[in-house]
Amino acid sequence: MSSAYQPSMLDLMSSATLEPLSGATRHRLTAGAWVDVLPGWLHGSDAVFAALLEIDWRAERRQMYDDVVDVPRLLRWFREEETLPHPSLTEARAALNAHYADELGEEFTTAGMCLYRDGRDSVAWHGDTIGRSATEDTMVAIVSVGSPRNLLLRPRAGGHETLRFPLGHGDLIVMGGSCQRTWEHAVPKTARAVGPRVSVQFRPRGVA
Repeated sequence: MSSAYQPSMLDLMSSATLEPLSGATRHRLTAGAWVDVLPGWLHGSDAVFAALLEIDWRAERRQMYDDVVDVPRLLRWFREEETLPHPSLTEARAALNAHYADELGEEFTTAGMCLYRDGRDSVAWHGDTIGRSATEDTMVAIVSVGSPRNLLLRPRAGGHETLRFPLGHGDLIVMGGSCQRTWEHAVPKTARAVGPRVSVQFRPRGVA
């Protein structure tokens, strides 16, 4: 890694614990979209972060115009039948399922993970619209561990300021309602010296 990781004081706890999800703040967006944000949801996230750095990350390549280029981050997708790489993530998914059961109407099952190694790694503007989220309201819950990186949100239709959420050190953001169809999100590159960050994205079945 090109930058040293700087833990927060809460990350130095000996074991990981979850804050009550009732403490999340809901931001009502346009067109039926919303996001819930809970900074520091996962206390003691350094142990989770260390475990995630050791999983079998995969480098992927994609078609970009007339060329094939490296995806600027490492990836790992955990199917619903796979065991998650740290028990705190299993507990986190169970807590999310319990809290959002009435609104979601189903369970979070899969866990997509991205490793942003430094400020050069990024993800471009997009919505998670592969699968049912292209036509249905759904939720994507993201837990971030490691150094904070900005997650940006903007409406596809324009006419609204870009929202910025610095996420790391156990922070949680849940994107719900029409968010994946009517808004898009990105993690931009940065020239600042930043340490690595892992994003864990919990999704229901059939949403990617």
